[in-house]
Amino acid sequence: MKNTGENKKPFNNSTRQNDVTVYPSSYSVPAQPNEQYPPGQGHGHPRLKATTLKDVVGGVAEVLQANKLATKEDADKVAATAMQNDGRHAAEKRQRERRPPSLSLPLVLAPIPLVFPLPAAEEAAATASAAPTGRIGQWRWRRRLPLANPAGPASAHLILNSPRASNSAPAPPPSSAINSHTRRPHVHPHRHSAPPPPPPPPPPSPAMASSASLQRFLPPYPHAAASRCRPPGVRARPVQSSTVSAPSSSTPAADEAVSAERLEPRVEQREGRYWVLKEKYRTGLNPQEKVKLGKEPMSLFMEGGIKELAKMPMEEIEADKLSKEDIDVRLKWLGLFHRRKHQYGRFMMRLKLPNGVTTSEQTRYLASVIEAYGKEGCADVTTRQNWQIRGVTLPDVPAILDGLNAVGLTSLQSGMDNVRNPVGNPLAGIDPDEIVDTRSYTNLLSSYITSNFQGNPTITNLPRKWNVCVIGSHDLYEHPHINDLAYMPAVKGGKFGFNLLVGGFISPKRWEEALPLDAWVPGDDIIPVCKAVLEAYRDLGTRGNRQKTRMMWLIDELGMEAFRSEVEKRMPNGVLERAAPDDLIDKKWQRRDYLGVHPQKQEGMSYVGLHVPVGRVQAADMFELARLADEYGSGELRLTVEQNIVIPNVKDEKVEALLAEPLLQKFSPQPSLLLKGLVACTGNQFCGQAIIETKQRALLVTSQVEKLVSVPRAVRMHWTGCPNSCGQVQVADIGFMGCLTKDSAGKIVEAADIFVGGRVGSDSHLAGVYKKSVPCDELAPIVADILVERFGAVRREREEDEE
Repeated sequence: MKNTGENKKPFNNSTRQNDVTVYPSSYSVPAQPNEQYPPGQGHGHPRLKATTLKDVVGGVAEVLQANKLATKEDADKVAATAMQNDGRHAAEKRQRERRPPSLSLPLVLAPIPLVFPLPAAEEAAATASAAPTGRIGQWRWRRRLPLANPAGPASAHLILNSPRASNSAPAPPPSSAINSHTRRPHVHPHRHSAPPPPPPPPPPSPAMASSASLQRFLPPYPHAAASRCRPPGVRARPVQSSTVSAPSSSTPAADEAVSAERLEPRVEQREGRYWVLKEKYRTGLNPQEKVKLGKEPMSLFMEGGIKELAKMPMEEIEADKLSKEDIDVRLKWLGLFHRRKHQYGRFMMRLKLPNGVTTSEQTRYLASVIEAYGKEGCADVTTRQNWQIRGVTLPDVPAILDGLNAVGLTSLQSGMDNVRNPVGNPLAGIDPDEIVDTRSYTNLLSSYITSNFQGNPTITNLPRKWNVCVIGSHDLYEHPHINDLAYMPAVKGGKFGFNLLVGGFISPKRWEEALPLDAWVPGDDIIPVCKAVLEAYRDLGTRGNRQKTRMMWLIDELGMEAFRSEVEKRMPNGVLERAAPDDLIDKKWQRRDYLGVHPQKQEGMSYVGLHVPVGRVQAADMFELARLADEYGSGELRLTVEQNIVIPNVKDEKVEALLAEPLLQKFSPQPSLLLKGLVACTGNQFCGQAIIETKQRALLVTSQVEKLVSVPRAVRMHWTGCPNSCGQVQVADIGFMGCLTKDSAGKIVEAADIFVGGRVGSDSHLAGVYKKSVPCDELAPIVADILVERFGAVRREREEDEE
């Protein structure tokens, strides 16, 4: 299907009320918290342009008129009502803790998520009954009052649905969202064994990730800041710190206490908005920290600086130090990366796409943007379930940002020292064997990270980048071991929640797997702990050598228990529960292949996984993908960390016709065993840091190897153009990291360090260096030897002889 005229106009400024960011949504709001969308109903509206308050607050007529567009003032009203509700059930936790264990019951959700105004008398009683436990941002925390629950003695949460971007998720079904039949206990070695917990209740629905809980962690809108009290400093609380690096089941005595001076926050809030490094910590800084001190990067977005910058010619920009730093560094806070070395004057734009879920409408818009740039424009699927589009020019940026907002997307806070795209299960909500639907959690994380597309400056001045994922399946598609924070599904005391892993990362000089924090949070408390971990890292992380500023370096310095104490100090009530003794991951689970046709949990439906060679797509490909999603599915696409795409919700009777589509000759559902696990970073075609070309090289070497050997199973091969390892070579069976070397004739040529032995899944392991500085032209026979020696491959000549 050719592109029509309506798709050729690349940048559309959306009509907005009072200059307010509005969330388009591709899903209808569920009538009940645990009601699941039938596939094909409520998915992928082709041209939805704005969200009404009915979408935002779940049809709550008691709060605001349901069918008007949401404005900033409306958002404040919703937030205020949310706070009233917080007072209404503020003593719930205290009452539950006082209740004898024999009376403990699983959490019961109210049948419909409603918001009720708090009566004046009850509000006064709530305020007088208990003192606040502290403040987070601008919100006061009150102790909770019991709620009457007609369903029984267990407390019910009356909550708001979360404000959702266009890729927000239907609620997981009440009974099938957690599959406990394959659960295997993972007992921490430092703990005594304990009896198994009772059977897990259903996980919280997306409604549990409520806007009421989210609003407490978001900075106020600028126009309301003056009328609200300033947040105080970090609360003082006696904490026993130690340098013990392994977590324990109880707070240990400090073998060597971390000094109080070292635990002093190194940043402070200025003007009630931005967080900056204190004067006394401004020695020995790396160049990026000096750029941040020279000018606040978020001001380009939050104060409209991008509009003025976009009007300046490049010659004028280059002549001024600040504006030159803007285009080369600060614009990364807006997701814009200047390709100075290879595409001068053009930018790569990275989006925020929680859980890798996108719609046909969003895909068409992105296709229209890159189509306008001709051969300079293309897009890549990234290793964090995300889109990157290329060829963008600076004068177009304000219009593109408006266009992204109109279709429910943002590029905000997707580069440099920010939280990167939240990763989840690419098969969330459709996988018959999933543990929990991750979409609601990743959406909520993304909403918190960007403050609902408004910008969240409380977490935009981190020492380095920071990755987060939520695990939803036994397959561990999300790669928790290389994330700074990973939520591992676990049940404690009969309640669903998450154990936490922290500190996983890959960098040029060091790569480490995430470690247990010895902490568990309920499923509806993922934001408070995320905020606490981020603030501990922001406050205490060092800002010197960039190779030693990832969060694991801070954990190493303080010790795990001291780091945990700092996280606990920053929790809303100053308490962080110890980890559940086991999680819900089956440690013997064999990772499944999602490429090809597979049945969904919904009867009569299938999902189709497509292999996208090294993640590269053109505008025409994206238009076709959008068409296929509409024609055969529900108008939805899923991106994976292996740079592939899944089309969900395909009716079984349509599968054969989908497989016959011409695009599937290029994006095959059945690629070869070596191609299906092939991943490659951008390489030096566009990236200024890459030492070698990667994408075409990866395809060429794979083709050469396939002519030499035949493999019995898929082998994951990853390519990265430089030691930054965006291609994640350390998690691959075989990895290639770009470098330069001399060939036999003494000529400098492109080469690669070969890594072998990476594993993903419950037995995850990071690869080590197998051989260094191999010229790229000599890689194929060496790779063939590795495949024969370690992966059971058979040489082609032997195979032909046997035949």
